[in-house]
This record gives sequence, structure tokens and C-alpha cells, in this order.
Amino acid sequence: MEKLKDKVALVTGASRGVGKGIALELAEAGAIVYVTGRSLNESQPNDKNIIAFKCDHSDDDQTRAALARIQSEQGRLDILVNNVWGGYENMVEDGQFTWEFPFWQQPLWRWDAMFQAGVRAFFVTSQLAAPIMVAQKSGLIVNISFWAAQKFIGNVIYGVSKAATDKMSADMAHDLLEHQVSVVSLYPGLVRTEKVMESAEWFDLSNSESPEFIGRALVGLASDAKRLEKTGQVLIAAALAREYGFTDTDGKSPRPLILAEV
Repeated sequence: MEKLKDKVALVTGASRGVGKGIALELAEAGAIVYVTGRSLNESQPNDKNIIAFKCDHSDDDQTRAALARIQSEQGRLDILVNNVWGGYENMVEDGQFTWEFPFWQQPLWRWDAMFQAGVRAFFVTSQLAAPIMVAQKSGLIVNISFWAAQKFIGNVIYGVSKAATDKMSADMAHDLLEHQVSVVSLYPGLVRTEKVMESAEWFDLSNSESPEFIGRALVGLASDAKRLEKTGQVLIAAALAREYGFTDTDGKSPRPLILAEV
């Protein structure tokens, strides 16, 4: 059943991992899905309603061109998933795992990356998408975030950037409510991305999620006629699975985590 037939979506940072899983599920549900990434090869054939093109969302001009292309080709945008994120690069520097260093020892490039290619990229893409959705009087913006917004996980920079993402979702929702456009933050659990599976022996995968599971959460949310009731909220992918009645690709139902368990 094509729940999202005739809908148009943009998923940023979708060359792999969570973004790719989201794009695949949105396309499976019938949406026309534009996906962006810095490493995407535009010469590759597009598949299943997916249109891929290269875009570095830390460059405002490239982001502006991406939204202009979608508007020109489709005349609308129904779903924006802000997934692209910077700052995960070079966790090991000069033989040291700097990711968990205290804030006074953190490399400053990580702050710049998480805010420039993360929080700011979310803001700019949303700012460009909003007028399209406002004109339609409908739309959904989903900012992929994580529990680090609410609890110390990894390092200070990571937590501050995710907290900023959640606050941005809430305040954008305030501005867009009267225009019938929903904005939420969405938390995945432990996702079996390519990077995680490379180190699978170090993880407890018993309650993990596939990248496509997050995509199914997006499909459920985008298909929900009452989704405006959720605007401004932080949503948990596994909790949406229980609400909307879907399972993971392996038929399992990951248990929604609560803050105390993270």
C-alpha cells in the first residue's frame, strides 16, 4: 500500500546509515524521495522513486540549489528529514580517542563541525523548505536527534548540539503551527548502521534497530492525519512503532528506551 503516493520528500545525508534507511522506506511507501550527500555519485541510476544528488549542506549555496531544484521539478515538498551531521570524523587523532575527552581537551573543530554541518545545516534547510510548506498549508519537518540532548553521552559538544536541535524543533513548531506544518525531533535507538556493524562485537545488539526501522517511523508519522498534535515534541522511533503497529525488518519490535536506561 503506497501510503505516501504523490508526496515529495527530501532526506539529507542519505548516502548511508539512518538517512539511507529512511529514504528507502519513504520510497517504498510511494513518495518521490530526493536524497543528498557529500559522497553521492549522481551518475548512478536512481531507483524506487529515489533521486540522489551531491550536496554539502555546510555550503548554503548548495543547499539553496537543492531546494530550488526540488521546487522546480515537483512544485511541492511534503517531508523534510534533516539527518546530515558533522563532527563524527576523526574520533581518533594522533593515536588518541578524543571523542570522550573532557570539554577542555576537545578539539575545537568538532564544535564547528557539529554546529556548521549539523545544527546550522538543519536550520538553513528548514528555513528554505518552510516557505514551500507554508504555501501548501501542510508539511512535516523531522530533525534526527538523540538522547545526548537530555543526558551526558560522549562529550559536551555532542550534548549541546543535540540539545540545540531539540530546542530548534520546538521553536520552529511554534512558528509553523498556524500554517499546519509539523516539526519534531526523532530519536533512534542503537541503529545497525555500517559503522556499528563494523564493530558489532563491541555492541549489545539485542535491542538494536535497522536503518529501515527509522524509515518506517517516518512513514507512520507522515501518514498520520493527526500528526500536528505531536508538533514540537521529541519522539522515540520504537514508541512510534508501537503506536503505528509496525515492526523492524527482521519482524522484531525493539523496546522503546527511557532516559534512565540510556
